[in-house]
Amino acid sequence: MAPAGADGRPDPGNPPDPGTTDPGTIVIGLVNNMPDAALRRTEGQFRALLGGTPPGPAILVKSFYLPEVPRSDRAKMYLEAFHQPVGSLWDSPVDGLIVTGTEPRAPVLADEPYWRSLTALVDWACDNTVSTIWSCLAAHAAVLHLDGIQRQTLGGKLSGVFECRKVSPHPLLAGIPASWHVPHSRYNGLPEARLAARGYQILSAGEGAGADIFVRQRASLFVFLQGHPEYDRFALFREYRRDIVRFLTGERDVYPEMPAGYFDDETAIAMAEFRRRALRSRGAGMLDSLPADINGASIRHAWHDTAVSVFANWVSHLAARKLFPFASADAVFFEGLGGMAAAGPRQTSVGSS
Repeated sequence: MAPAGADGRPDPGNPPDPGTTDPGTIVIGLVNNMPDAALRRTEGQFRALLGGTPPGPAILVKSFYLPEVPRSDRAKMYLEAFHQPVGSLWDSPVDGLIVTGTEPRAPVLADEPYWRSLTALVDWACDNTVSTIWSCLAAHAAVLHLDGIQRQTLGGKLSGVFECRKVSPHPLLAGIPASWHVPHSRYNGLPEARLAARGYQILSAGEGAGADIFVRQRASLFVFLQGHPEYDRFALFREYRRDIVRFLTGERDVYPEMPAGYFDDETAIAMAEFRRRALRSRGAGMLDSLPADINGASIRHAWHDTAVSVFANWVSHLAARKLFPFASADAVFFEGLGGMAAAGPRQTSVGSS
């Protein structure tokens, strides 16, 4: 176990063994930092991906949260009822970890109220997990803390579904096509050249999206996602609608850009027409005519199957490492894929704790 020190951070002098002693169970920690409105959906989205893992050990998901992330009282009650504070993770061994991003509030990451807890989590994960997935803002925070690579402001929100392609081979991408579409939703990005110069391996990238998936093997395999493969088909629409509401109610000054490559032509035309009317008659009165939802056929691309394959490969790595703890990272990865993923993905139950 790795009990907390006097300052509440994990004690590096007494690290736990990753995971559990039960070889039939893979334990995955989910640190959910998403905004209040997306808390439950985000957990469901990641569970849906983990549920597509190949035949093999059962998966147990333990949910955690950073207490310093600003929350409404209702969200705090939900987290306290169904999640554990991140400090509980220090003595809760896991095999893998998924850390989500959140909506940025400060121009400088180190000024975010949760920065200290998040960097403590980065340090802990390096020594106490087989592999950790850092998503969006969490990826930006991790590479800043580890290697001093600053995110760069994009000048506006990057939102849409972008075609990404394989840049370099890696077992995480085994069995997926040479190119695929994936949602991105962020205000900042990481320069590919800086990442490569510091030893990060870019696995996939896309025109307009930049680096999509990249990795770095430390004591733990760190996997970084600038995109959101976990998003359900309607997630970008919900974000776009939220930002439109903020414009109509005066919470933001600029009307949001439509997500690129997301809507079909008919829906894009309808949303553009609403924008024209909203700019002429801005006000809360426009909310009644703002679509509350869209038909699934209105979305141009699908990405779920590819995302499931990536996460299935990741879980295979966790399982293989559990079976072969002293093998090299490459040997573990390829053994896991050859011995477990050959049967292909199937739906499995994903437990929780």
